[in-house]
Amino acid sequence: MKWRIGDITVTRIVDMEEPHADGAFLMPDATREAVAAIDWLRPNFADEEGNIKMSFHAFVVETPSVTIMVDTCIGSDKDRGGGPMDKLKTPFLENLAAAGFSPEDIDVVLCTHLHIDHVGWNTRLVDGRWVPTFPKARYLMGRTEFDFWRDQEFDQLHQLVFDDSVRPVFEAGLVDLVETDHKICEEARLVSTPGHTPGHVSVELESKNERAFITGDMAHHPCQLAHPEWATNFDSDKSQSTDTRRRVFAELAGKPVLVLGTHFAEPTAGRIVRDGDAFRLKT
Repeated sequence: MKWRIGDITVTRIVDMEEPHADGAFLMPDATREAVAAIDWLRPNFADEEGNIKMSFHAFVVETPSVTIMVDTCIGSDKDRGGGPMDKLKTPFLENLAAAGFSPEDIDVVLCTHLHIDHVGWNTRLVDGRWVPTFPKARYLMGRTEFDFWRDQEFDQLHQLVFDDSVRPVFEAGLVDLVETDHKICEEARLVSTPGHTPGHVSVELESKNERAFITGDMAHHPCQLAHPEWATNFDSDKSQSTDTRRRVFAELAGKPVLVLGTHFAEPTAGRIVRDGDAFRLKT
């Protein structure tokens, strides 16, 4: 899937899709019954039984000056302690090539945060070593985010993630630690959207008076538009993540801004409109 925002082209690169699942595994309040009650989610984002549909994908953002990859999904061959993302083999690089890109085409890799499913393809396994997947890119990571996760030695799973997907690019000298309002280029800048993680960022794009907003994990699923208070099990500060969703949704509601959901199933993008006291996604 591709979208145009002025002189910018955004291309979705799928790593893995989750066609049907009980949303309560991610958001305790998103039971099948509660999701089924949100009729506008069907058929794209939920099925008749109230199972949610999700996707793990990256966005390649082509601007006139730089090509940016926003997040790098899950990755292959990664030791994840036997969990559902353990030692997967995903077709991400094949899908990237099918979209017309090689790893060498990427100038900037932007990690909205450093969770397991957003940094995996930062590196790939070559001759038993984790090497940068995008050798010509600068990897942008939030300073607050990097410092937080680097110090989380008690979190065994995240130490695995940090050691195979973050540390190798840092030690290769490819990482730039940036602030949460960093300007990547004339058309792209970061926006602070904390709560899911302490230093979480989203991405604003603007070209020729057209705008887009890449969510990262400030929202995992469109059902959170109907219920911004539906925090996930993985939000580090659930109250803050809820406040962030309410603030951002209110700021975007009714405006001609294309919202690209980092985990939204196809059609992945739409515009936010008000729906009573809450919101919905108009695709």
